[in-house]
Amino acid sequence: MGHLARRTFALAALSVLVTAPGAAAAVGHRPRAAAEMRGVWLATVSNRDWPSRPGLTAAAQRKELIAHLDRAARDRLNTVIFQVRPTADALWPSPYEPWSEYLTGTQGRSPGWDPLGTAVQEAHARGLELHAWFNPYRIANHTDRSRLAAAHPARRHPDWAVPYGGRLYYNPGLPEVRAFVQRAMLDAVVRYPVDAVHFDDYFYPYPVPGQTFDDDAYDRYGGGFSSRAAWRRDNIDRLVKEMAAGISRVRPGTRFGISPFGVWRNASTDPRGSDTQAGVQTYDDLYADTRTWVRSHWIDYVVPQLYWHIGFAAADYAKLVEWWAAVAKGTKTHLYIGEALYRAGAAGQPSAWQDPVELSRHLTLAAGYPQVRGHAFFAAADVAADPIGAMSRVITDHYGGAVKPPR
Repeated sequence: MGHLARRTFALAALSVLVTAPGAAAAVGHRPRAAAEMRGVWLATVSNRDWPSRPGLTAAAQRKELIAHLDRAARDRLNTVIFQVRPTADALWPSPYEPWSEYLTGTQGRSPGWDPLGTAVQEAHARGLELHAWFNPYRIANHTDRSRLAAAHPARRHPDWAVPYGGRLYYNPGLPEVRAFVQRAMLDAVVRYPVDAVHFDDYFYPYPVPGQTFDDDAYDRYGGGFSSRAAWRRDNIDRLVKEMAAGISRVRPGTRFGISPFGVWRNASTDPRGSDTQAGVQTYDDLYADTRTWVRSHWIDYVVPQLYWHIGFAAADYAKLVEWWAAVAKGTKTHLYIGEALYRAGAAGQPSAWQDPVELSRHLTLAAGYPQVRGHAFFAAADVAADPIGAMSRVITDHYGGAVKPPR
């Protein structure tokens, strides 16, 4: 999740900004679940969490990676969500896409070792699940194609790539693009016994007012749809369904999970939506019908990014947990909650996030909903730093012993 730029945008886009925390749930110890998700995202885009900088030796990179895995095990977490395709590149020897520049500083240059292979092996040795996290359509956090590796697919197929909002993306409206990105991602699933495939919230890019990029693709392929929005949603639905089928085909038993932006639609837009006033709605702005994916069990788990505090007027954590629990009720899709550890103690955040107990309150509140089967924390560098002890408080209050993730 990349993640930082998108979160900054998403938070700014909320139509109401309230800094005063609302009434918080009381903190207390809860009985240890027989199985629950205790996950952490390990982001590699822009060297967010790992490696600490590009160009480290293979030994130094490996040491840093092992430290993150050791910390997760020590904190009684059970799942690491490892970003292995941050920008149409690879953290394994892919025949489809170049080595990531975040390893060596030069896209396409081998780091001299296999990060994904090592991560899977070492995670499993520590009793951790390893979920391989892919970004389907992002090519670069810039628009200069000449900066891509010479053999990059976006240079060999320039019609596949579109600039938008200062970044370069594969066009989700092209069937050949959808087929290619699936082949590129499934290569890792074929090669390694990953426990799950994971997408975050990037499908169609977050909207930039006054910009569009897919007129030609819509003219070619959108004729059978009532609107461009319906056609775009169908493109993303096809990606999700086809990817799920591909995973099942190449490695049966491997799960498929998605971590969307936390608001599907506001109730003011759709009576089925949440009691929120968010400026971004995944159904309308990212063309991701996340509610249908859960209700129809197209995915095995969903981790909505509920990156707001309890009582936040525009997007109240408590109201969103209740909404997502109702969506997941009666389905086979597991519900985990994405937690904004990165906000705890951060400068400029509302007062609720300066309280080290806020995140622990989240887990206490969510425990009241049987559909919530765990949490994942963004992100690994923040687990390591834990500046105000928010993660330590979560561990003390809720993670008294080791448990396995749900299956």
